[in-house]
Amino acid sequence: MLPRSQGDRPSIFAFPPNRDTLGGTAYLIVEAVNILVDCPAWDHANRTFLEAQGGVEWLFLTHRGGIGKAREIQQAFGCPIVIQEQEAYLLPGLTVTPFEQTLTLTPQTRAIWTSGHSPGSACLYYSQFGGVLFSGRHLLPNPQGNLLPLKTPKTFHWRRQLQNVQKLVEQFTPETLQIICPGANTGFLRGKYLVENAYEKLRYEKLGSEAEG
Repeated sequence: MLPRSQGDRPSIFAFPPNRDTLGGTAYLIVEAVNILVDCPAWDHANRTFLEAQGGVEWLFLTHRGGIGKAREIQQAFGCPIVIQEQEAYLLPGLTVTPFEQTLTLTPQTRAIWTSGHSPGSACLYYSQFGGVLFSGRHLLPNPQGNLLPLKTPKTFHWRRQLQNVQKLVEQFTPETLQIICPGANTGFLRGKYLVENAYEKLRYEKLGSEAEG
């Protein structure tokens, strides 16, 4: 189950996989400033849900494959779109906040450039609940539920992706990274939408991926 507070805020919600983003899973961080991570299916149910949670202040895109109906979401909520600068050109005519290495969205939330899956692939770190990393397609569960950087025919730069896994290992600790919410393959997590004991699994899978690479 995704973490939720005893009161109204903060909480994290996951949306069902979206066909517009090739089965991607989007998340909503509900707190003083609501952040939507990638695009859910843009239908009446999801729009009504987002409105009921107070709307969207930021739309963070983990990579180009998460764009979906970003234009329609921005038109509905007036939220700026955050995306790594190398992929900002894919959103012409929209209000975009590009970033290079990192960007602080709120005191609890920052974007981290983790290229490899795509040139502008990025993760979003949220410091609540022991530390939550929204990994997009940079890190994904496999059929066994293990967390991995997965090499595909469309992978932009495999060695760079592995290097950015190492950077995540170096900047976090078991105390600051306890949960990872992947942006796809969430069916392999059997309804949980998250990977717990995230830092230890990240460190272990990083070593295994290097051996394979």
